Amino acid sequence: MRRLRRTPALRDLVAETRVWPSDLVYPLFIDDGSAARVPVPSMPGVERLSIEAAVEETVAARDEGIRAVLLFGIPRTKDARGSRADHPDGVIQRAIPALREAAPGVVVITDVCLCEYTDHGHCGIVEEGEVLNDASLDRLVSQAVSHARAGADVVAPSDMMDGRVGAIRSGLDEAGHEATAILSYAAKYASAFYGPFRDAADSAPAFGDRRSYQMDGRNTDEAVREVALDVREGADMVMVKPALPSLDVIRRVKETFELPTAAYQVSGEYAMLEAAAERGWLDGDAAHLEAIHAIRRAGADLIVTYAARRVARLLASR
Repeated sequence: MRRLRRTPALRDLVAETRVWPSDLVYPLFIDDGSAARVPVPSMPGVERLSIEAAVEETVAARDEGIRAVLLFGIPRTKDARGSRADHPDGVIQRAIPALREAAPGVVVITDVCLCEYTDHGHCGIVEEGEVLNDASLDRLVSQAVSHARAGADVVAPSDMMDGRVGAIRSGLDEAGHEATAILSYAAKYASAFYGPFRDAADSAPAFGDRRSYQMDGRNTDEAVREVALDVREGADMVMVKPALPSLDVIRRVKETFELPTAAYQVSGEYAMLEAAAERGWLDGDAAHLEAIHAIRRAGADLIVTYAARRVARLLASR
């Protein structure tokens, strides 16, 4: 077994798992009220961006071989209905055409969820302290259609409301956006690893938590049922989130459904690697590469990661 491990060239020659920059999706926080770039303290190297700065990041990522971005909007104002989520003049609705013009050929994916836009931080409409599933669907459909109208290639519902994929597919088709694809956050666990994202997007729940509509981390059969529902409702691609704690789920989803499968290396996964590297406890570059290859090895076709540009440069240098 040692003969083929002797040199880097031999190891690369027989490597079973390969990642290319074009396999990576680069998430961007676009802030309608910030300066050009505002660092996110809990996510070293990640910033909240103006539209202009997001354009710069997208162009730079494209030049490094990355072919897709995932956009999260942070509005100037928030309210109980998330009114800015589907506003024609919303930050994402303005960012999409700017990115498409500056970086043609880059796939623009948009997050569809209300948590970044509501003052209570939940992913749907709330009445008397309860998140209302069915009442939230119209708002999510309207948001998705507004993104498609602005030019999004793919909409990615992350809210985990039951029935939202079917509702969004019908809404897109009725609005004349049959070509807009859906990347469903199909197996999204209620995870402790989302904390830094909530700092970045100002989306922490004002009360309670999201366990009533996000999945229990102890379950895998439930993940398969969730994905099956979304596939039947019209999802073109499916996502598992978070990634490293869910490698077994990624493998099971890929083998069961044989659809393009994405995995999200979430904010907490990214932050813990960065924090350990800052303290000299591990080699940051090596750890990021190892994590990305593990996610790919589990079966992910696409990997959403805040380390996308760093990983792309590391892959190019090998």
